[in-house]
Amino acid sequence: MTVIAVLVTIAFTAALVWAETAESSALRWFKMVASTGFLAIAVSVGAPSSTYGRIVLAALALSWIGDLLLTYRSRSAFLAGLVAFLLGHVAFVAAFWSLGIGVVYAVVAAVVVAVIAIVVLRWLAPHVGDMKGPVVAYVGVISVMVMFAFGAFGNGASVLVPVGAMLFFVSDLFVARNQFVAPDVANRIWGLPLYYLAQILLALSTAN
Repeated sequence: MTVIAVLVTIAFTAALVWAETAESSALRWFKMVASTGFLAIAVSVGAPSSTYGRIVLAALALSWIGDLLLTYRSRSAFLAGLVAFLLGHVAFVAAFWSLGIGVVYAVVAAVVVAVIAIVVLRWLAPHVGDMKGPVVAYVGVISVMVMFAFGAFGNGASVLVPVGAMLFFVSDLFVARNQFVAPDVANRIWGLPLYYLAQILLALSTAN
């Protein structure tokens, strides 16, 4: 079941990338099948049977909602999707916290991620207009998520946790670039595979 769910997610991610380049009307359906795939992965590896798994499953469900909202091109849908993903990152933070945090790893990650976040915010600042507040909040929360992912790894969590968190962070840079800086299909060609790989890894990290 897990292998099938992974293969379905990968296949529909590839179809989604094709749909983005071809501007196909099937884009929304490909995206939502791919997103349902990472939920199926988490369930198939036993996520509902542990506290960590259940919280990650909630985070993935919020991501699923965010994915659906971002298939609509309106400003209000984008803002609602941003909120869904922000809440998803809060859930990921709670999940990583439940695994215990290695303080040294968390502190080192916090310093590195803070520097990156400052650079990202300076890059986005001239372009976000009245979206500055939500964007700053989002960058802050995803940065904390990455910090906690490394902290959890420092306390014995799977390497899938920090790798998945980092890939999620990088994929969101392409979302931000596409929304605010330089709209281009290339952002989605790069960002979507990174995003779905991140979600696959985080889903697999719930295996018991």
